[in-house]
Amino acid sequence: MTPANAAGAATSDPVLPPIRARFRALATTIVPESAQLDDAGWADVEAIVENALSKRPPGMRRQFGVFVRLLDFLPRLRWLRPFRRLDAEKRVRFLGGIQRSPVFLFRRGFWGLRTLVYMGYYARPEGYAEIGYDARLRGWLEHPDADDAARDATLRSATGEAS
Repeated sequence: MTPANAAGAATSDPVLPPIRARFRALATTIVPESAQLDDAGWADVEAIVENALSKRPPGMRRQFGVFVRLLDFLPRLRWLRPFRRLDAEKRVRFLGGIQRSPVFLFRRGFWGLRTLVYMGYYARPEGYAEIGYDARLRGWLEHPDADDAARDATLRSATGEAS
């Protein structure tokens, strides 16, 4: 069990620094809008992903790093270039093949990577504002656009009253 730091995240060695360029190439293919991120935006994405990975066992973190390196290497067998040096069309084609691979571990690894990239990008306040996500901790009670019926239903649900 790893000790928790003051922010509540498990402490562990960071995974992304040695694979940063590879990860960013994959991320910009999975979420093309991420190509517009500045250094601060990428720092936010990577902090979210690192936080999620820090809660995983060391072996799983190593597997993630190996998988990202493998995804960067495999296109060399077909196009003689690593993934990060491919054009956008070949990147999409390659990841589509990984996503549909008959090798279960490739499919599972890709879905895990994709989940982390989506989480890193869309969990930033700018990311969820971009897609119009406006969830509130107390549901419709605090939402400025809620009508009275929605507020009443949320209140009844929170207090356990029947409708």
